[in-house]
Amino acid sequence: MTAFSAPIAEQIWDMKYRFKEADGTPIDQTVEDTWRRIARALAVVEDEPDSWEEKFYNALADFKYLPAGRITAGAGTARSVTLFNCFVMGTVPDSMGGIFDMLKEAALTMQQGGGIGYDFSTIRPKGAAVEGVAADASGPLSFMDVWDAMCRTIMSAGSRRGAMMATMRCDHPDVEDFITAKSDPARLRMFNMSVLITDPFMEAVRADAAWDLVFDGKVYHTVQARALWDAIMRSTYDYAEPGVIFIDRINQMNNLNYCETIAATNPCGEQPLPPYGACLLGSINLARLVKDPFGDAPGLDEDALTDLVATAVRMMDNVVDVSRFPLEAQAQEAQAKRRIGLGVTGLADALLMVGLRYGSDEAAEQTDQWMHAIARAAYLASVDLAKEKGAFPLFDADKFLAGGAMQSMDEDVRDAIRQNGIRNALLTSIAPTGTISLYAGNVSSGIEPVFAYAYTRKVLQKDGSRTEEEVVDYAIQLWRDLKGDAPLPDYFVNAQTLAPLDHVRMQAAAQKWIDSSISKTINCPEDISFDDFKEVYMAAWNQGCKGCTTYRPNDVTGSVLSVSQEASPSEVPAQIREGDEGAEVVYMSEPLDRPQELEGATYKLKWPDSEHAIYITVNDLVIAGHRRPFEVFINSKNMEHFAWTVALTRMISAVFRRGGDVSFVVEELKAVFDPRGGAWMQGKYVPSILAAIGGVIEKHMVSIGFLEGEGMGLKADPTADVVAINGGRGKACSSCGSYELRMVEGCMTCGSCGYSKCG
Repeated sequence: MTAFSAPIAEQIWDMKYRFKEADGTPIDQTVEDTWRRIARALAVVEDEPDSWEEKFYNALADFKYLPAGRITAGAGTARSVTLFNCFVMGTVPDSMGGIFDMLKEAALTMQQGGGIGYDFSTIRPKGAAVEGVAADASGPLSFMDVWDAMCRTIMSAGSRRGAMMATMRCDHPDVEDFITAKSDPARLRMFNMSVLITDPFMEAVRADAAWDLVFDGKVYHTVQARALWDAIMRSTYDYAEPGVIFIDRINQMNNLNYCETIAATNPCGEQPLPPYGACLLGSINLARLVKDPFGDAPGLDEDALTDLVATAVRMMDNVVDVSRFPLEAQAQEAQAKRRIGLGVTGLADALLMVGLRYGSDEAAEQTDQWMHAIARAAYLASVDLAKEKGAFPLFDADKFLAGGAMQSMDEDVRDAIRQNGIRNALLTSIAPTGTISLYAGNVSSGIEPVFAYAYTRKVLQKDGSRTEEEVVDYAIQLWRDLKGDAPLPDYFVNAQTLAPLDHVRMQAAAQKWIDSSISKTINCPEDISFDDFKEVYMAAWNQGCKGCTTYRPNDVTGSVLSVSQEASPSEVPAQIREGDEGAEVVYMSEPLDRPQELEGATYKLKWPDSEHAIYITVNDLVIAGHRRPFEVFINSKNMEHFAWTVALTRMISAVFRRGGDVSFVVEELKAVFDPRGGAWMQGKYVPSILAAIGGVIEKHMVSIGFLEGEGMGLKADPTADVVAINGGRGKACSSCGSYELRMVEGCMTCGSCGYSKCG
């Protein structure tokens, strides 16, 4: 009998976590084999490995403890991969050589599948003098563009996708440019971005005081703090970035503030880390620990929770010893502090099972109690490990117990640490669990509310046909199993109906007992007022959160498309009408007819490494007095390029002939990087021939007025209607093509296949 409670769970396992030969032949025949593989791999460092293997296996069984994806996929496979999810890299030096040394380290880390975080506040601002070369500095954002290009190149080479986090202090002279950088839909798409907010800045915001932007002791500008805060809020309101990290609070509450200073986080923000710090993640599945769910006396089995937490802490501590690391500095940092991040998933489902409305005062109080129980159990388990195996090397009892996070811990736990030491410097963190939550039967993710009770997904079968299956939240399915068709009680709420301040209340309740941080997205309705939106961030600050990330639908990261007001129902293409059996194949419109004659222009492109020039012809169609690109022809005497130029010609022309806004073609071409290297053309670095062709097409679009200017991207065709795609549900997933993208825990995540930018 299969251990999976839902078809999507088995599909996620097979696609992401099942150990297979290089040719795809399964080695893990069942999910029990996967659990056994992980348990055996993590028990090898024990004095009695067979005994601990069984305990580890029992913790994994029934999806009670969920190691992070890197561990589940990589442990026991003998592959050269890291079992750590993400890293904060070394401090970026303010020198050209040092910057590119850091770039190399980032590439090596991402090549092994690790996400990375960087603080770019250490690079001098744009326009600052560069001694010895009689030039002005290009500023940190220009180097972030280089990092972005590196990440794209690593991904194009076939490596597991990587995510990056960029931070910048609120007093850096380039912070205003940093805040608005991602308003350009084509820029820095590989980065999540957050501003490091200090306590003095928040006080200045409240007082509407002046705020100096400083680098290396020199004041470059002075602004009003409240105006700068409003600029952060406006960008986040419009583009969902940057996030906000309360960096002074993080450092004050850090158990290790006596031996490290934090200035960056991993890509999703739940692990503030020092230079070369790594995040080791795992989650307790609260949804599997509720006794008598939806019954007369439901509650969490706290004895089972305590035992499970102790086993999970031991397993995670062992990962430090068995994992590979991309860099030696990362291994040394991990060994010196043995930092782990044990969190939870299924919180919202567990609250439903005990009859509490997510976001209510009662639910926040229950969350506080559960998180306290987990933190207490984790710290005591780590003390027991210290008795057996020794404390982490940098442990100093007096300094450790003086740390901010330890002040609220139970006195008996503090006494145990004082007497015996502790194995792990930090123990708790709540990470994104979108994929592993699907794998565990579609339990609610992390501490997020239930996103949707149920939805239908199309599944591609081996014979090419498609079938439909319902994907149901774990708690909802349990309700159906126990209660049949009984109506849902009013305490069933989801992310679509929850007030933003209810999100904040839940995050603050959990943060009290989380010694690292929390990855959580506060979903805001599109029509929320700007003042109400700003209040969400002030509430997060006032209630003790370490950061805040919101998501409001917008044009850059994804908004719901709607049928143009001018279009009548009969004008909507039949291919996408509701109920059409072929609706999974979406056409924006029927192809435009080609007249007998077209006007156009031909451009000569000379690529430095090619003997022969490439000639690019773009022909235009005139609609209502406006010219729009209709077709492209690419020719060259160099037969080496014949096949792909013909293919490119046909594909681009096919896209152009569909009408609508086709300027995305330019951005896609310009984003192609040749691993063999690009070339300098007219004073600009062009990363590939395809990028150069994209630049030519962009130049043509600007010349005919289709684009407003170079790099503007995605400008509306004045004659094009916007048509609802797949029922108005927004953008398609780049991995599986479904329309189930949602912002979860700071990352755009697909509810259908589990894909997320954050891995």
